[in-house]
Amino acid sequence: MTATSLPRLAALAALPLAIASTQVQAQSYEMAIATLIPENLTNNSIYPALVHFKEQVESQTEGDLAVTIFGGGQMGSEVETGSQVQAGGRALQSSILTSGAMSSFYPDYQVVTAPFLFDNWRQAWAFFDGEWFADFMSGTIEAADMRYLGTFDDGGGFVAFTNNERLIKTVEDLEGLNIRTEENPAHVATMKALGASATPLPWGELITALETGLADGQFNAPVINTTYGLDEVTDYTTLTGHVYNSASWVVSEAWYQELPEDYQRIVTTAAREAVELSHGASAMLATASWQKSCELFEECYIMPTDERQRMAEIARPAWKTWIVEDFGADAQLVDDLLAEVQSLRETLPQETYQRYGQ
Repeated sequence: MTATSLPRLAALAALPLAIASTQVQAQSYEMAIATLIPENLTNNSIYPALVHFKEQVESQTEGDLAVTIFGGGQMGSEVETGSQVQAGGRALQSSILTSGAMSSFYPDYQVVTAPFLFDNWRQAWAFFDGEWFADFMSGTIEAADMRYLGTFDDGGGFVAFTNNERLIKTVEDLEGLNIRTEENPAHVATMKALGASATPLPWGELITALETGLADGQFNAPVINTTYGLDEVTDYTTLTGHVYNSASWVVSEAWYQELPEDYQRIVTTAAREAVELSHGASAMLATASWQKSCELFEECYIMPTDERQRMAEIARPAWKTWIVEDFGADAQLVDDLLAEVQSLRETLPQETYQRYGQ
């Protein structure tokens, strides 16, 4: 090796650092996304969707808009990350907020807690991805300085009861059961209407409450029930779908308005594709988790449509009274939401049959 080759080798060695430095300088915009969901590509549906979003945005902006995903609660609780997004998006530009946290920033979101709101995933997705809901969520801009990008299914959306006393097959089987709920008054009102008592507790106290008998049962998505070993503290599970858990994806409105229009289009389009990708993965995981539930719990049961309808006719009036009279939601907004879902309930099957069945 000659003496003149040494500077050349040093320059080559420094080249990757120079390129990296140039790339960092070339990034005009940053988008940090916070979620409680773990950074795992197989055990949930949201993180893979965010990874797909990151790939699409960075590719289409040639790296000028860099996306970073902070999973597993690295950036704090949902309310904490939501507050950072609301504050202008300087440190954190985006967050995924489940229904309770979303309601703390946008109180009208509580209307989405209506019991037995959807019959199936297709109906739920058509609602959350439709024009009515997009118009409704545009209110987050004025209310919270947040722009809504889309709705993920939280844990698969539909929930299942688990309890220690008996298999729930009818509404009468709920009579006298003490059900742990989230600290959400809508869930408490629903349980009381169905004949059960409700014990609102934070997630961290759930297992102890079931072990000690403070609560007879609880409800969560099947993927939560199996992942967190609720079969070890309860014996029976029934898939009722009486609650549909959702997670809203929001970005800072101030940050969004700083983006060039072509980047705004890229962000919103890539977000919609990511949400669609997540829907299918969510349903797959929920289905697999329900099958696992039937292996782990002593007994499992899927509530038939007729009985779900009977329960809905009992629970929904009580919930509506609570949300209008106690919570203070606008009665017309509640009626409009329920009417939109009913319209989808009637038109989607007919459209399907006309397209594929005739």
